[in-house]
Amino acid sequence: MENAATKNLPAQRRTLGDIVYFDRGVRAGADGRAYQRYAIQTHFVQRRESKIALVERYVLPLYQPGDVLSFGAKVMAMCADTVRERKDVKPGFWAKRMWRFAGINHTGVGMHEPHKLQLVIDICGLPRVLLAAAVSAVTRPFGMRGLFYKICGKGVGGIDGFYFRSSFEVYRELALINPDHPNELCDEIAQALHVPTVLMDANDIEQNQLGKSKDFPLTDAQIQDALGDNPSGQGDELTPLILIRPLSARV
Repeated sequence: MENAATKNLPAQRRTLGDIVYFDRGVRAGADGRAYQRYAIQTHFVQRRESKIALVERYVLPLYQPGDVLSFGAKVMAMCADTVRERKDVKPGFWAKRMWRFAGINHTGVGMHEPHKLQLVIDICGLPRVLLAAAVSAVTRPFGMRGLFYKICGKGVGGIDGFYFRSSFEVYRELALINPDHPNELCDEIAQALHVPTVLMDANDIEQNQLGKSKDFPLTDAQIQDALGDNPSGQGDELTPLILIRPLSARV
């Protein structure tokens, strides 16, 4: 299934040995530099798999000097095992009552599920969640959205899973939480394999940069230029690894 961000992108399926990847086309940045993007297909990554082994297996065969890698936050959460299982989250009084009034955020996913709302309460504490819910309820009629996530903070907007419409059964029973120390995780890949890496939490609306390796040669603005149309896609494509190849002036 293709999403709004990728339905009009080039999707030439290519292979290199047993590696499958998709040419997402060239995207020009505001500074005149251009970037070729390749969305690399992986197997369905399980909990505690090695992130370095994934890059070594799927990325290195395509990698050329000067390339950089965007690593998807959902897969990194699986590798780092920053997940919670539905059976371990017990909705309490407030989660059971508040979820019915929860809105849907700008990505189409919200807290309208008691287990997910309880997970946020567990992470942020009940007082902060009640404050965020109250502010959101007051401001929503005026078109102000996203305040719930801003007030909660702590990466709440990046929680994914417990989602009954997921293409994958496992994501209906798991919630994935953006891992702590994202810069260090990227550094581990870069140091082990000499592939500059950025960790991205991307969706149809925005591409949130969580961290990057110390040697990453693109600026934050250039990263947004290269990934602004979400070349990773969503759904069942299994393309969390995006190889970015700068085509023009040195970065």
